[in-house]
Amino acid sequence: MADTQEYFNNTLKEKLASNPQLVKDIGAVYVFKIDGAGEWTVDLTGDGEVKAEAIDGAGCVVEAAKADFENMLDNPGQAMMLFMSGKLKVSDVQLGLQLQKLLS
Repeated sequence: MADTQEYFNNTLKEKLASNPQLVKDIGAVYVFKIDGAGEWTVDLTGDGEVKAEAIDGAGCVVEAAKADFENMLDNPGQAMMLFMSGKLKVSDVQLGLQLQKLLS
């Protein structure tokens, strides 16, 4: 089972470092507010940076409970179902759709 903190603190950082084109393809700033796990900013406008804090002015804010987010990490196809059921909140749907690239 996926772990939210492991994902943001290690897995995502490694993914961005090994795939700089992903940063260029998305080109946005996301804030993740994961209830029960913490808050992170994923800045995909420069070199691809992940910080363990939320900033103001992000292009997209993603909110979910820890268990739902980890379920989505294990099975990215669950994102749409979580979104439609209100368990995954995304402030900008267009940018939210780009998340598939980060999660897969």
